[in-house]
Amino acid sequence: MKILLTADPEIAVPPRGYGGIQRIVDALVRAYRAQGHTVGLVARTGSTSPADAVTGWPGDSSLSKGDTWRNILALRRAVRAFRPDVLHSFSRLAYLAPLLPTRLPKIMSYQRHPGSRQVKLAARLAGSTLRFTGCSEYISAIGRQAGGTWRSIPNFIELDKLDFVPRVPPDAPLVFLSRVESIKGADLAIAVARAAGRRLIIAGNHAETGPERAYWDRAIAPQIGIGGIEYAGEVDDTRKNALLGRAAALLVPIQWDEPFGIVFTEALAAGTPVITCARGALPEIVTEGRTGFFIQSAAEGAAAVGRIAGLDRAECRREVEARFSVAACAAQYLALYGEMI
Repeated sequence: MKILLTADPEIAVPPRGYGGIQRIVDALVRAYRAQGHTVGLVARTGSTSPADAVTGWPGDSSLSKGDTWRNILALRRAVRAFRPDVLHSFSRLAYLAPLLPTRLPKIMSYQRHPGSRQVKLAARLAGSTLRFTGCSEYISAIGRQAGGTWRSIPNFIELDKLDFVPRVPPDAPLVFLSRVESIKGADLAIAVARAAGRRLIIAGNHAETGPERAYWDRAIAPQIGIGGIEYAGEVDDTRKNALLGRAAALLVPIQWDEPFGIVFTEALAAGTPVITCARGALPEIVTEGRTGFFIQSAAEGAAAVGRIAGLDRAECRREVEARFSVAACAAQYLALYGEMI
């Protein structure tokens, strides 16, 4: 099968630092080629993913109208040159515009909340040649309201990059690992840790300007260094692996409807249970009482912390292996390609 993948132009594939979707696209490139498929990639210029053919986007911004037009034309040229059996877009729906009425099988994958007007128009123009996927049933359900045929295929992680740790000491810290901003609930994580009398390591970058910088200055910075609250800053893959592996629980009590949240599967892969809020896709990732707990307040969080020792860390790892591995999710995409072709 000849498969053409696309990723947004802002970040290279694979990314040097942050870039969750770019990591997913890179993993799919390698998984498909390992199974004997021919893979093309359209991504940021300079991308080094080992695809059989790599085309760089001429425009580096998804938000620029001029770059969007250049990228629309570039994708059409790439399709003519590569002649794929199927086109799978992890980039902007707008880039598919001239290809929508053609017979080429096309998949548009969403890791964010889909725009209803664009989805409705694209589904009408493309008909049965276009399928949509959401990274969670939460996202797919939103998309179905606009139209088109949707399937939920979750985001995934590469298990060999996260060490499973079967047990941690009784005084192991809690870990908050995410961008430190209000929608991620860093202030509630601090309140939970204090109520539970446990250390909390906060890892992740924060805004330098605007309302979220004010949130950092008001709600987070004054708490650091007091009563076991530590700040580790932004961490690379090696430090992330170490932090998650020695944590008693990942404590990220989100305050918005999360489309997926790869960090939650990364924690489970390390054997680390999750304490969070039942928002967005989280009930699809965390099983209450088996791989973590859902909370709504600091008091509920402290109670959950007191119960995490009763969870089986091996069960957390098994859940990820079965549902959120490269092999499991690549197989679902390949099955969809086959149906469309």
